[in-house]
Amino acid sequence: MRILFVSAEVFPFAKRGGLADVVGSLPKALHKLGHDVRVVMPAYRAIENAYHTSKYDLASTDLKLQVRVDGSIVEAGVFEGRLPDSQVPIYFIAKGDLLGRPQIYGYDDDAYRFAYFSKAALYLAVEELDWRPDVVHAHDWHTSPAVTWLATAGKSDPRYQNIATLFTIHNLAHQGHSPWEIVDYMEIVTHSLHEETYGLVNFMARGIYHATKVNTVSPTYAHEITTVQGGAGLDGLLRHRQNDLHGILNGLDYEVWDPESDPNLAENYGILTLENRAANKTALQKQLGLEVQQKYPLVAMVSRLDWQKGLDLMGEVVHRLMTDQAGPAQFVLLGSGEAEYEQMFSQFAQYYPGRLSATFAYRADLAPLIYAGSDIFLMPSLFEPCGLGQLIAMRYGCIPVGRATGGLADTIEDAQTGFLFDGYTTESFWHAVQRATYTHNTDAAYWQTMQKQGMARDFSWEQSAIEYGKLYEWCLM
Repeated sequence: MRILFVSAEVFPFAKRGGLADVVGSLPKALHKLGHDVRVVMPAYRAIENAYHTSKYDLASTDLKLQVRVDGSIVEAGVFEGRLPDSQVPIYFIAKGDLLGRPQIYGYDDDAYRFAYFSKAALYLAVEELDWRPDVVHAHDWHTSPAVTWLATAGKSDPRYQNIATLFTIHNLAHQGHSPWEIVDYMEIVTHSLHEETYGLVNFMARGIYHATKVNTVSPTYAHEITTVQGGAGLDGLLRHRQNDLHGILNGLDYEVWDPESDPNLAENYGILTLENRAANKTALQKQLGLEVQQKYPLVAMVSRLDWQKGLDLMGEVVHRLMTDQAGPAQFVLLGSGEAEYEQMFSQFAQYYPGRLSATFAYRADLAPLIYAGSDIFLMPSLFEPCGLGQLIAMRYGCIPVGRATGGLADTIEDAQTGFLFDGYTTESFWHAVQRATYTHNTDAAYWQTMQKQGMARDFSWEQSAIEYGKLYEWCLM
């Protein structure tokens, strides 16, 4: 089967969240199953720089895309590479003034940038590569224009007729809105949707409405988004498409996240050599200026600092953790985001020197050491479509504490591989943290059993790729 992935992010080339990890891993697993998979993403400035420095072994092609938008032809170039450790081709649409900017998102014309990119991705595959996909797999609102165009204007062009589409929702909260003029820019004729405010286009709603099939990244989240509480205003549309809505749990790239071979660790280890894990706790404490000790729990959070991630609950819980009479726990944060949360953790670091560290960035070298050196990993999310943090934590023998929502509910087994809590309240969260710290401090044998059970769980992409293969077949029926 020929499958075209269209995405705004792909790891390791550009990453803001879990979307990049999925599109950087799933195509490789599908390729191993025998599918012909190709990936297209924008050539941001960092990609263009990577081409000039040969960082990713990218090659400039002779292709010159001629993309028709807004009544005229707008040309773009193409770089080509491979997903790391695979034979899966990845193509980068290079249009410097529109796509080749320093940041992935955050510009006033993002809707036009991604509408152009989406249409260019289709032109690249069908017209320049002469490779007509059976299924276009579009990810989140940024690539909804590809789905929308195929379902409208594309139907009048024999080259694009009957190409099936799968639209994956990675985070329903980010929907992408634009003035109605974007419809003219894409040169399509369509009607307003019930979910769209007058004069505005909702790209997320368009993807859901027009796609052959729709899926999201965990079974529980697929149910939650059909409710008023979890539907972010699109629950009615999602209920309307419920027979075409599926939930497939994200996987984890076990070639990237492997404590037995990870080069970022102070000492590698596995289930049979779990005692070697202690060296990473010591190394992490030394690197971050924390008191070096093994007895008391080191609690961690690696996250985008965003309201979705349960940061409203963290202030009181971290304060209690630092002052709890049960023992002097330590806390490590790695992440960046909203200023109010960065300020909160910065103040904590000043209040509790030697016991609390906050690093406001995403460091690919430090994150693995945090997973390997910490005892407890916090994910108190208000909602969590899937979540990769808890999967990595379990893989590295770090016990997750998460709210029973979305993919957290689907992957963490309470008191077996981690600890869950239901209500989105400080007290519920704190009670789960207490259960974790108490178990860590009083029952080393059971704690090690939980670690090994989490490490033994199979969250690799193989099973998820099989499920996606079935979903692609249903798209073609």
